[in-house]
Order: sequence, then structure tokens, then C-alpha cells
Amino acid sequence: MNLTITGRHIDVTPAIRDYVSAKLDRVVRHFDNVTSVSVILSVEKLKQKAEVTVHVRGKDIFVESDDNDLYAAIDAMADKLDRQVQKYKQKQNDHHHDSLKHQSPEA
Repeated sequence: MNLTITGRHIDVTPAIRDYVSAKLDRVVRHFDNVTSVSVILSVEKLKQKAEVTVHVRGKDIFVESDDNDLYAAIDAMADKLDRQVQKYKQKQNDHHHDSLKHQSPEA
């Protein structure tokens, strides 16, 4: 997995980098097909914003979250991403299962 963390109007410290990678490892552990992850952390006036784009086979999953605290925004972003990844994974499993149902049995 290729992880890119970018800061807009904020310095990405090693502590923030470690925190983001720990949160994303939890999410990526659920799903093996992640090729790259791009995280953008930004500050806009009093709002701290965290955005992530996860590139998986066949789709890009984008999630954003904002809060007054950067760590809270990262936590909310990770939770949203976890739900999106599980939803995508469930859809993939359902489609695979449906295609097996519709095959005609060989006589």
C-alpha cells in the first residue's frame, strides 16, 4: 500500500503522520485490494479538515471530515472510511455470490 499524507496550511509532524497511518492500517486491514491511499489534512480558519482517497481495484473511495480538533477530524474520517470500505466489500461479495447462483448446472 502506498500512503501519501499532504498538509495544506499545516505542517505534518511525525506524530500526526503516525496517528493517521495507525488509523488507516485498521481500515486497510479489513480489505486487501487497496493499492494506494492519499490523505490531505488542511486548516481553513477554525475548521480542521481531513480528506482521504483510497484507490482499490475498480473504484476510488473518497471520504472527508471536518472538526474543530484535527485528531477528532481524523477519527471521524477513519470511521467513515471503515463504513465505506465494508459497504464496498459487501457489494463485491454479493455480486460474486450472485454470479455463482446464476450459473447453470452441468448435466
